Amino acid sequence: MTSPTPLILLAGGAGKRFGTDAHKLTVVVCGRPVASWAIEGALESQVGPLIIVTGSTAVALPDDLSTDAKSSIARFGAPRFIGNPHWQSGMATSLQAGLAACEGSEAVVVGLADQPCVTPDAWREVAASQSPIAVATYDGRRGNPVRLHAALWPNLPRTGDEGARGLFRSHPELVEEVACSGSAVDVDTRDDIARVEECLSSRKKHR
Repeated sequence: MTSPTPLILLAGGAGKRFGTDAHKLTVVVCGRPVASWAIEGALESQVGPLIIVTGSTAVALPDDLSTDAKSSIARFGAPRFIGNPHWQSGMATSLQAGLAACEGSEAVVVGLADQPCVTPDAWREVAASQSPIAVATYDGRRGNPVRLHAALWPNLPRTGDEGARGLFRSHPELVEEVACSGSAVDVDTRDDIARVEECLSSRKKHR
């Protein structure tokens, strides 16, 4: 029997581009904080245990989880929150913190907490890949989440804001693109809020 694949959700950045006192991950969109949508999307995939790496701000498990998300927690346990004390040194440090918590796993699937429109199907389909590197695509453009086989973890950066993109360039023959529904749009600025409201409104109707 195949072991569950851990999911890592990176939520450690400062979100300075958002331009308000409120951290972008805590801004409410369609009735819930941005990070809550991302957390629930990962849980609803029911792929494996969820690791949430925090840094500049705290995020929390939503109070109004869907039935599928609750089922995932019953199966794999509650999400594990890990604080990254080195978050100011870049996203790579949060990725390393998440990988350290997954030692012994064959692979992980990594996503970002500021991408609330990534669907449970996207997590599930990327996790199902047998390629050393698998990346979700949306209308032909690469996004998140990304599956990384453990053999490649030592090649990932330890500081800076680049995650797995260096591996895409150095090992293109290992990369499988997985066409996914949904969107990997980032919530980086206030203007991005309007871009995610439509897809989240649709998802909310089907919760």
